[in-house]
Amino acid sequence: MEAKVSIIMGSTSDLKVMSKAADFLNAMEIPFEMLALSAHRTPDEVAEFAHKAASRGVKVIIAGAGMAAALPGVIAAITPLPVIGVPLSATLQGQDALLSIAQMPPGIPVATTGIDGAMNAAVLAVRILALADEDVAQRYAAWREALGQKIVKANAELAEIHYDFKTN
Repeated sequence: MEAKVSIIMGSTSDLKVMSKAADFLNAMEIPFEMLALSAHRTPDEVAEFAHKAASRGVKVIIAGAGMAAALPGVIAAITPLPVIGVPLSATLQGQDALLSIAQMPPGIPVATTGIDGAMNAAVLAVRILALADEDVAQRYAAWREALGQKIVKANAELAEIHYDFKTN
């Protein structure tokens, strides 16, 4: 089995958030890998990873980073693959990471989720993969349908709650 998505984090302290991406990819039956790489502490390893990811079959990279949050941008500067950045709330409630990841220079884009938005990063990765893989597209469509059914069920439950002045 060859990884189609790479989940990269600056350290394993980021695993609590980034595992949400892994959980979703696993549920969607998407092969993925998880690595700890630091743009500041292991720059050579980051560069090697970014240079080789596409040749290893990776199609999308999800990179989580907090504070200076350089990891997604450094990877995007090296690889032609789409990079999805997840700003982590390590300091300043993640605002520093959000701005660092979102404010990339022209020509080096990083798709950016909300702070601690690892699951949405995985959803976006699956949507990208679904463009070229009908099986993935079908699994994603089924998941979206189930997501909508949760709201239908919630509205049915809300309809059963009675208040004197509730109109629905």
